[in-house]
Amino acid sequence: MSLHDELTATQRCLDDLARSVSRLEERIGTGLEIRRVRSDTEHLKESLSLLRAATPQEAPEPRVEMVTIPDQPYDSGLWTAASDMDDEGLGAKDRHAP
Repeated sequence: MSLHDELTATQRCLDDLARSVSRLEERIGTGLEIRRVRSDTEHLKESLSLLRAATPQEAPEPRVEMVTIPDQPYDSGLWTAASDMDDEGLGAKDRHAP
């Protein structure tokens, strides 16, 4: 999950919390405890807003270009063009491995 997605999910959770606190306030009334919870909720929302503003914007992920590889066999001339070419890991044709 990207940072932007995390911040957005956190914002949604805080919005849900604010709605829940409002419903509680309707049922309980406006006592000291519910005012503290509402105040804490508002502080969290402000803090998240400040965090979002301080967070650098993410650069979009680079697009990966798909390369199609043909099913036809490669030209065998690619592998036998140079007579003095060493075989990978085997050495030259006219020499023997120790």
